[in-house]
Amino acid sequence: MCRIFAGVPPEGYALETRSIRLNGQGTSIRLERVFWAILDRIAAGEGLSLPRFLSVLHAEILEIRGEPPNFTSHLRCLCVLFLERGGSDALRSDDGPSATRGAPGNGDGEAASDVSSR
Repeated sequence: MCRIFAGVPPEGYALETRSIRLNGQGTSIRLERVFWAILDRIAAGEGLSLPRFLSVLHAEILEIRGEPPNFTSHLRCLCVLFLERGGSDALRSDDGPSATRGAPGNGDGEAASDVSSR
């Protein structure tokens, strides 16, 4: 069994840093490539670009809980939750905000959604 996990190509877990604007502030997020791929799937399922999805998600977290202590860890946990729930739109909750329902903007328009890889 360990050969299955030990044989994973290093490209999948290589770190990738992307620059993004959240609430008008430039920042960077460093995740393993596999997490970026999952986040792309989640964003597409929400009908949003990945940069816009991340911006809306961060704004919703701020609204519900305040500043997240570790947004990158939150993103990894979101990916795991997405996979645990079958990789579908099961992440949506009728109890709270969704990235596609009444999401607050960040005041920067599309420029705030720019993400670039390094």
